[in-house]
Amino acid sequence: MTVPKMFDNDDYSKTLWLLLLIAAVIILAGIGLRDPWPADEPRFVEVAKEMVNSGNWFFPMRGGELYPDKPPVFMWSIAALYWLTGNLSATFLIPNALASLLSVFCVFDIAAKLWNVKTARNAVLFLLIAPQFIIQAKSAQIDAMVACWITVAMYGLLRHFFYKASLAWYLVSWAFMGLGIITKGVGFLPLLLLIPILTLHFTGKHRFSKEQVNWRLLLGPIAMLLVLAAWLLPMLHIADTSNNPDFTAYRDNILFKQTGERYANSWGHINPWYYFILSVIPAFWFPMYAFLFSKPFWRDLKASPIMISLLAWVVLVVLFFSISPGKRGLYILPALPMMALLMGAHITNVGIRPWFRRVLVAGTIVFGLVFFVAAGLCFSHSHVVAKELGDDTTKFAWLFLVTGLIWLGILIWKWKSMDLYSFGAAFAITWVLYSTWGYTLLNPIRTPAKGIMDTVQQDIGPAGELGLTRFKEQFLLFSDIPMTHFSYLTAPQEQDRNAWLWMSEKPNRFILSIQDNSMTCFDTSKATQLGKAHGRHWILLGENAMAASCKAPDTIKRYHLPMKRTYQ
Repeated sequence: MTVPKMFDNDDYSKTLWLLLLIAAVIILAGIGLRDPWPADEPRFVEVAKEMVNSGNWFFPMRGGELYPDKPPVFMWSIAALYWLTGNLSATFLIPNALASLLSVFCVFDIAAKLWNVKTARNAVLFLLIAPQFIIQAKSAQIDAMVACWITVAMYGLLRHFFYKASLAWYLVSWAFMGLGIITKGVGFLPLLLLIPILTLHFTGKHRFSKEQVNWRLLLGPIAMLLVLAAWLLPMLHIADTSNNPDFTAYRDNILFKQTGERYANSWGHINPWYYFILSVIPAFWFPMYAFLFSKPFWRDLKASPIMISLLAWVVLVVLFFSISPGKRGLYILPALPMMALLMGAHITNVGIRPWFRRVLVAGTIVFGLVFFVAAGLCFSHSHVVAKELGDDTTKFAWLFLVTGLIWLGILIWKWKSMDLYSFGAAFAITWVLYSTWGYTLLNPIRTPAKGIMDTVQQDIGPAGELGLTRFKEQFLLFSDIPMTHFSYLTAPQEQDRNAWLWMSEKPNRFILSIQDNSMTCFDTSKATQLGKAHGRHWILLGENAMAASCKAPDTIKRYHLPMKRTYQ
């Protein structure tokens, strides 16, 4: 593989800092240029905002109501930066950006230790090229952070078993598994690496030293439990002594429903068992998996216990998530850094063969065509893009056209000598364009709740009070006025009954909701139409839309959200 001069050395520090600089430019580009985008970002940012506003950092809350779906670690990171700076829009993307840069460092450093600097360089190039890694690094979803903790844990295990026996690093890996668990329950996944390692050891195919495999391995779970206990014990104590049924419900939900029950009997994102293999990996892990179809890779694999262990772990992780009926593409992100490490080792051994160059050329053609087709659809104001981007699609057409020309230019330049550097350069430029030009174009479209909340504030006037039913978190996040809601977790019709009761108690109260034929206690034909946001039509209900009577709610639930510090 032809190596550009800037990479043409085996100096650990120079290569590492150059790669970290490139990764930082790609990942940090655009921070502060956009707001939180659905589906998950407004939720996590709103929870973080409420932590700072309420002073309650231990139990995550959404609209003053406990948010029982996730532990608080990721929200803590956003809240801490908000508390320090007072600015959410400029900081909410930073935690995942820093976590992803740490993942890059771990991949580079362990590759350099297990093999050499060239392998480390190639592994990081694969990682930065993989679309899924950058997508999550530039978002405010939990998965990039939990993937980072899992990567650190894998780093510790690989360092102990394959580089140099180190009880300290072994215990660190278990501690980060604990941190991963209290970030998102799957933090234990590095444990699966012990299956191929111990299999190799006890079958005699690769004997580890007594310093690497001995009774001290049993100390690992203690390190993990200590980290778990730092969050779990106070949470259990508060839930048991508070006499607050919401805290008890949070405890039960987070420990049982959101862990084993969600895995075994998922109620959302239902996909077939082959979903990751056919729908996620081909596009989002390109082009690493291409080596799985080459004979040299399997010959290389047989000669390396490290590569055997890495591939076995990646397969076990994908299998683990494939068994559960509930699947989202980002679930398998934690396996991506180790896949990059594995393929970086292989390509360093065999170099870029002609067939792989053709794969990269084909990928360049496909990605370039996608942008040219998108540009054509935007120039022609096609309904296909207009329904997602709004009526003014021409401004997006220029972005797509410029991006397509970049891919075309690199294709022409490197037609016969395409390599990871050229392919990666096309991606790097694309990400920077998307994170600057693209963010400014997309942000108004991805945050329509801001405009709706401005309209609502004008419609209800300074004396009006606002309630919400069937709402999305972005309406809480982008509001400058106090609001009342009737439990996000309650059935919609029960929310309607609580909302009607609340409105009947005092004049000049209004309800913001979606246009829904199942709504009870209100006549939606008398509602004020507010417009469409995130695929739904939103309405404002006043006193004239209230039914003459309404069945009493089974339980009166009201959560009031004062706006001490608003989103900025």
